[in-house]
Amino acid sequence: MSDVSLTVNGKRVSGVAEDRTLLVHFLRENLGLTGTHVGCDTSQCGACVVHVDGKAMKSCSMLAVQASGSTIVTIEGLANGSDLHPVQAAFKEHHGLQCGFCTPGMIMTATDMINRHPEGLDEATVRAELEGNICRCTGYHNIVKAILAASKTMSKGAKGKTRQAA
Repeated sequence: MSDVSLTVNGKRVSGVAEDRTLLVHFLRENLGLTGTHVGCDTSQCGACVVHVDGKAMKSCSMLAVQASGSTIVTIEGLANGSDLHPVQAAFKEHHGLQCGFCTPGMIMTATDMINRHPEGLDEATVRAELEGNICRCTGYHNIVKAILAASKTMSKGAKGKTRQAA
């Protein structure tokens, strides 16, 4: 057993976990943050994507003890109270979900993608960067549409000031 201390969604948290505990399980079982989904446990589907120190990571591919000391943002930490994050709002507006299982990972991946491309995104880039995130319900069309809309919104908001990373 090891002590794990993290900053999750802006709050310092700590707990004890077996050395083999995956970050996704620590978030869900120890912290009760069930928005991060377990889809495959093999790093294939992307349902478990969170931000670790500002970068998108599949939390099923990282041990909780490896993340100790890191800053984690989960889907629960994106919104500002009742105000949705621009990517969340775009997914809602453009119907970028069906069953919703992949949605948290898609949104976290999209947020990271937009932050890495402040000049904006094109469809080819979005589709290429979504590789590794699986949606079993849709043809990805509305997901791509939502990400492009969010990118456009966030790029407009960034002109003249530094963009805030989620």
